[in-house]
Amino acid sequence: MKALLDACVLYPTVLREILLGVAAEGLFTPLWSARILEEWARAARKLGPMGETQARAEIALVRTTWPGTEVAPKPGLEARLWLPDPDDIHVLAAAIAGGADLIVTFNAQDFPRQTLADEGLRRVDPDQMLRELWQAQPAEVEAVVARVHAEAERLSGEALPLRALMKRARLPRLGKALA
Repeated sequence: MKALLDACVLYPTVLREILLGVAAEGLFTPLWSARILEEWARAARKLGPMGETQARAEIALVRTTWPGTEVAPKPGLEARLWLPDPDDIHVLAAAIAGGADLIVTFNAQDFPRQTLADEGLRRVDPDQMLRELWQAQPAEVEAVVARVHAEAERLSGEALPLRALMKRARLPRLGKALA
């Protein structure tokens, strides 16, 4: 299964680490475009002056770790597409160019199901996708979440309840299932 990851699911660190960790286990192939990665870097500016710098370093690492997952839509593809928010057409175009099965995003209203179905795509939020993967491959998903949880605790220097961490990562249903 190929899943185009929208910038809104790449930017929160815990969520990104879980998604890419599950992908590294072979449960799906992640896809993105240069523009999506650029949106992630720009969104990280919210963290302050070093936010964007750190994001760009993480993006370089992601590109190195995941060669071949960055897709570029063919010229003219975006011109034939429509979405309620024209600023998201590049996401749909990247998904089509990469042969994705899914678009993973929190922006449900910007990606109407019928429009995506016409292109052979489905939209899911990351909580739904990860729960589906957990139901199919529980050991792999649980191991990834445990590693990300341990790393979050190490970096924070304090114990972090799993459900609270998952809720902050916008994965409340997966957190409840794993708790």
